[in-house]
Amino acid sequence: MKAVWMLCWSFLRKKKLQNGLISILIMLATLLLTTAVLVIVNTGNIYSEMHKKTNGAHQILTMGEKYHDPVKVHEWWNHHEEVQASELMSYRNLSGIFFEGKEIANQFLFMMKTGVQPTAVDELTFAEGVETQLPQEGTVWISTSLAYSKGISVGDNLGFKTGDHDIKLTVSAIVIDLSFGAPFSTNSRIWMNPEDYDEEFASLSGKDQYMMGLRFDNYDNNTAIWNEFEQYLGTPYLETKREFEDLSAFYLIINKIIGFVMVFLGVVMMLVALSTIGFTISDTIIANYRSIGVFKSLGLSSARTISTYIIQYAIVTIVSIVPGVLVSFLLSGIIVGSSMTYLKSETSWIPEGGIPIGWSVGNFIIILVLLFVWLYANRTRNIEPVQAIRYGMSEEDNSKWTRRLHSSRRSSRLGLGRLPIILVIAWRNIRKNRRGSIVMLTLTTITSSVLVLGYVLLSSVMNTGQTAPQWGYDDSHAAATIFNKSEFSEENFNRDLLADSRVETIGWIGEKIGVLPLEQSHQQGGYSSLNIYVSVLRGSYDTFGFSVLEGRNPRNRNEIALGMNVARRLGVVPGDVTDVYLDGKKRTLMVSGIYQAIANMSYSARITADVVTSNPSDYSDADIVLINLHEKSEVDTLVQELNEKYKKSLTVVTQQTLLDSVYSEATSVLMLPFIIMGLLFSVVTFLIIYSICRIEIRKESKTYGIYKSLGLTSRKIRWSITLGIVILSLMGACVGAICGVFVLPLILENILTAYGIKELPLVFGGGGILAVMFISILSATFGSWLSSKIIGNTSPRILVVE
Repeated sequence: MKAVWMLCWSFLRKKKLQNGLISILIMLATLLLTTAVLVIVNTGNIYSEMHKKTNGAHQILTMGEKYHDPVKVHEWWNHHEEVQASELMSYRNLSGIFFEGKEIANQFLFMMKTGVQPTAVDELTFAEGVETQLPQEGTVWISTSLAYSKGISVGDNLGFKTGDHDIKLTVSAIVIDLSFGAPFSTNSRIWMNPEDYDEEFASLSGKDQYMMGLRFDNYDNNTAIWNEFEQYLGTPYLETKREFEDLSAFYLIINKIIGFVMVFLGVVMMLVALSTIGFTISDTIIANYRSIGVFKSLGLSSARTISTYIIQYAIVTIVSIVPGVLVSFLLSGIIVGSSMTYLKSETSWIPEGGIPIGWSVGNFIIILVLLFVWLYANRTRNIEPVQAIRYGMSEEDNSKWTRRLHSSRRSSRLGLGRLPIILVIAWRNIRKNRRGSIVMLTLTTITSSVLVLGYVLLSSVMNTGQTAPQWGYDDSHAAATIFNKSEFSEENFNRDLLADSRVETIGWIGEKIGVLPLEQSHQQGGYSSLNIYVSVLRGSYDTFGFSVLEGRNPRNRNEIALGMNVARRLGVVPGDVTDVYLDGKKRTLMVSGIYQAIANMSYSARITADVVTSNPSDYSDADIVLINLHEKSEVDTLVQELNEKYKKSLTVVTQQTLLDSVYSEATSVLMLPFIIMGLLFSVVTFLIIYSICRIEIRKESKTYGIYKSLGLTSRKIRWSITLGIVILSLMGACVGAICGVFVLPLILENILTAYGIKELPLVFGGGGILAVMFISILSATFGSWLSSKIIGNTSPRILVVE
């Protein structure tokens, strides 16, 4: 055993560069894999713990008095033994909020009449400010999602547009509002003092609406309980119902994307590390073939020979795993903290777990590496001492080498010698070092695909204005939201817009609650239903850029287009017929098309105004006006003019402003992880290519010494070596770019399907893709050039002697 340890330590001392490189690769693979697992686990755990801590709602019901009596609905749920129901909360809708003199775009507000805290369901957790049972008069509580995304702090003043006058209130607390505080949310609850609420809204037109949260003892039983409830009603529930999947989705989506990408890249990094280990072991066996033969002739068994490699790489792996796992705890904390910051308060932060899982991933990697080492080192069993001592390789390999030598001579006779000497040497290095060339080609392909994927994803999120229809939005130039119908004249507004030579078309769009009965429930004698948001447009969906995956947008009074998740739940395709309740009336409509939409996770539908009224011009529930111009460049001027003229009744913003209000946050969260992963792979590319080239240069030192003795300068030799790597990296970068643009996004779509996106809308910037491809080529080139520095610093005679 002493001989085994001596050989092991000898390999560790002599192969410092190779072992150091492998150590870095294993550490980085561990870092990526462990970080990905911890991000996914901690994201789910943090949300689950907060949901449990605050007695979070599984469903949110909103209602008026149009279809159901809110009091009776609340009483039924409040007396059910398997369900906890919150208090029946009054609220009013507003759509205008001012901060520091500027309106916050794309925010829809539920102005809540606050009940005494804590509540039975959806207990508010105070993140900033003094905790009290009710907001003080003249103050409000706002959610962390609104406060942190807009830079609002305790003590700041906010203005709320009601039409008749502005309500001015001071922020006294920032609260974690779990059901309405997810990232990218455009809906916020504003918690008012009850006396302020009564005073401000008593004189305004309209009636109070009501909201309540439901928490099931066993959420899996909610369908059966809803069957009971709808049998009690005698009809499907005809108002808004938000499901747990919708309430929790956007807390988890970003980290799921980041975790998926990191798992994929971690696996790739691990495969690169294992391939490098295999390459290094194979190279070591070939380089020490004669020595291994001598050891075996002296009595060293094959098992002990293999154990020298296993012990060596066990030491290297353990040394690499420990810092990889430790750093992953820090990195995962940064990623989770940036994306789950809305669940953080000044006094408490749900601690991250997963430490045993992190070390379990590390142990798995150790086992995997040692298994791979054993597979490659097992080749030493076939070494015959006599052949090893005589040829320095097996007799079969010696025959192959001889045939290859004759083949290279024939290649010279075929005209290879007529090429410039730099190209000849470059081609010789690539051809002779086939395994190393394959590793370098593969590595540059992977690095390029990683960089291109990161660039394309960030570019696509940052440029959603170019692909808005593919995300489920319209493609209009501007949108006007009416917040005070009593001060608004549709006739005057239409006349002004249509008389404006800059305006091309306008369309009026509103939203209704649609209820689709599920067939399976009918067979069971129940009323279980799917409640969705239905867009109602007075105009043409095609004119305003709404897109579909299959079929077409609705055009006639008997047609409906369904979101992809609705179509999947119902099992329908274009051409099928489905029942839907609108305004409490059952209608039978034909499915004209199926579309994808990130909003509401594709649990939505589209109809034209003539579905709900015999005369589309009589449709008066629309509260948003879509505006298209002849020249998009004039939209900012038009928006400014309309906001000034109709400031008492509506708010006008550009489509780009609406999109930026949601997706700028996603960009900032995604930026850091993708930059880190791109840097890691670029550094790995440099290190591996540096190591492989350094190994090959040492093996070919005698040849380069002969080149120098014949008058070839060190610079030309180095350029020839680098040129070969540039050719390989260019090929790899091109293949990697294709994978990053077309292959890897297809894998990512599997995650986004659950969130309502079947085909990921991508924005390809040719210049940006070429730029990130160049990074992988530059890393490879620099690694090759730096590794060949030894040729210039060494005399020809020493090279030949070596």
